[in-house]
Amino acid sequence: MKQSDEQAYLASYNRQQFDAPLYSVDIAIFTLHDDQLKVLLVQRGDFPHKGLWSLPGGFVDLQEDTNIDITARRKLLTKTGVDAPLLEQVVSVGNKHRDPRGWSVTTLYMALIPYAPSAGFVDSVADAQWWPLSEALTLELAFDHQQLIQQARQRLQHKTAYTVLPLHVLKTPFSLTQLQQAFELLMDKKLEKKSFRRRIANAELLKEVGEGVPAGGKGRPAALYIPAPGSERHLFTRVFGD
Repeated sequence: MKQSDEQAYLASYNRQQFDAPLYSVDIAIFTLHDDQLKVLLVQRGDFPHKGLWSLPGGFVDLQEDTNIDITARRKLLTKTGVDAPLLEQVVSVGNKHRDPRGWSVTTLYMALIPYAPSAGFVDSVADAQWWPLSEALTLELAFDHQQLIQQARQRLQHKTAYTVLPLHVLKTPFSLTQLQQAFELLMDKKLEKKSFRRRIANAELLKEVGEGVPAGGKGRPAALYIPAPGSERHLFTRVFGD
């Protein structure tokens, strides 16, 4: 087939000839606060499911977004004013039941950010609130968002066991105790102190920046650290907790 034939076909192609599903992204944004894993929920101001809590997200902008990763990062910035260092796809879900407006598909993303009060977010999410994960999963959430949160939580738990995800939720500088607590909360598992510190030291993930009260102003003075350059790419050869 000649290139001119294909160009003519594309020029006359009618995108409206076939039905297309609604397409959106949803973002499970996690943080650590008050020794709890929390997830950000937004109370819906419009139908459907007006008044119910949901994950932040929204539809793809066909003019502005060149791919769905850009959609997710744009929505994250819109909802929180934060460009998270970690934002990754978890799963895509599509069926005719999840949205009463019709057949729909969503791509679920997971993000980790240091804690900030929801009142400090941008004006468009004045109705946003951090919920302890255990409480969020008891709410009647919009669409299938309870299942989406569970899927994101499972990915978070598994990935923390062999990566340095907790570095994305800690305000710097932090102590080794705070780092271990972050690993334990994200994994939902207790870790042996000496073994944990030995593995962190051997991996050369941290740079010591002196001694003082850790971020948050709690605890006795201790050695404080920041992530070493390139540490975010480290993968442990054995999972934590083995």
